[in-house]
Amino acid sequence: MATVLYGPGGFYRSAGPGPAAHFRTSVHASPLYARAVARLLTEVDTVLGTPPALDFVDIGAGRGELLTGVLAALPPATAARVRPYGVERAPRPEGLDARIGWGEEIPGHGLTGLLFANEWLDNVPVDVVETDAEGVARIVLVAPDGSERLGEPVSGADAEWLARWWPMGEGTVCSGTGAGAGAGAGGGVGSGCAGAGLRGAAGRRVEPGGGAGPEVRAEPGVRAEPGLRAEPGLRAEPGVQVEPGLRAEPGTGRDAAWAAAVSHLGRGLAVAVDYAHSAHTRPAFGTLTGFRAGREVAPVPDGTTDLTAHVALDACAAATAHHGPATLIRQREALRALGLAGSRPPLSLASTDPAAYVRALAGAGEASELTDPAGLGGFGWLLQTVGLGADGTGTGVRAMPDAPGLSALLGEEARGEGEAGR
Repeated sequence: MATVLYGPGGFYRSAGPGPAAHFRTSVHASPLYARAVARLLTEVDTVLGTPPALDFVDIGAGRGELLTGVLAALPPATAARVRPYGVERAPRPEGLDARIGWGEEIPGHGLTGLLFANEWLDNVPVDVVETDAEGVARIVLVAPDGSERLGEPVSGADAEWLARWWPMGEGTVCSGTGAGAGAGAGGGVGSGCAGAGLRGAAGRRVEPGGGAGPEVRAEPGVRAEPGLRAEPGLRAEPGVQVEPGLRAEPGTGRDAAWAAAVSHLGRGLAVAVDYAHSAHTRPAFGTLTGFRAGREVAPVPDGTTDLTAHVALDACAAATAHHGPATLIRQREALRALGLAGSRPPLSLASTDPAAYVRALAGAGEASELTDPAGLGGFGWLLQTVGLGADGTGTGVRAMPDAPGLSALLGEEARGEGEAGR
């Protein structure tokens, strides 16, 4: 998966129109999204005390669409202090605003401002694991043509992560010591290992782990819970029947990627936006799929297709818990907190100013798409403060009248992240 997405000639390495030619994100759906992010950036700026340089880093920047839109929406005085930077594997787009920096890595540590990752984590490579006829979770190995076979039992950090965050079927237990339910930030709870089954379901799809070589697998990331030990393979208790063919996607690499990104912030806010699932909504058969030319397709690892899987944002939040509590909310609530209501204009405006009415009606339609709970509005937002507030955990920000949108976001109680696809 890493090779076909980010290797030489990979999906995200190619020049041209970029991801927008294959799928539509909130950034592409409406300029209202960039305006909402611009408001968030200005409020972060206020909370930081209007520093001389304000960093705005867009991870997975595509062709710079969000950066361009945010710069256009900022007040001139704020825009003059912003240091915008796009993090992307593809070359710098031609004609991109000269103020925008561009590169493959986040530019240094100690950043002050907003780090924003819109639909980035779903493209951080994952393995796919599947339970065999004996209930043992094994790595799914995939050939370039998409054909699959089961490989070795899942072990180590991935097994520990699954035990904590995505137990494989009713009655699945750790083969090592300790089950330990883990509390996710913002109210998300990781299911304990013993007796915790998958709730919810998704339609089963072809779900290879990806790769351009004969068979590939993603590198392991951080451990889910120190002290938890797992022998190779997750296995059901004797006498407990586990359905073969259950699938999951260990998120160790994504947890590590998110933690590494947040570590670049000295003071500010990090936000990840993605289609997601939480501990009580893990799908029974995984989520890995492909997108090409605007259509959902089988995720064949041939370099022409975007390979993507939903994100366990609650697990990502736990990976940065040392910075303080994180907030998990849906995009619908997040954008409403930032002033995006989507209400229809009054009919009286149609007679007094028809052009303004048409513009307002179009804007209401775009806002409705961005906040639709069955679509983009169902996406999850993960917000992690770093060094904000009197105690450095963002607690004091929740009552700042000069940053009402940010205060509302951080004050929101955690709610289930969305299941919506692209």
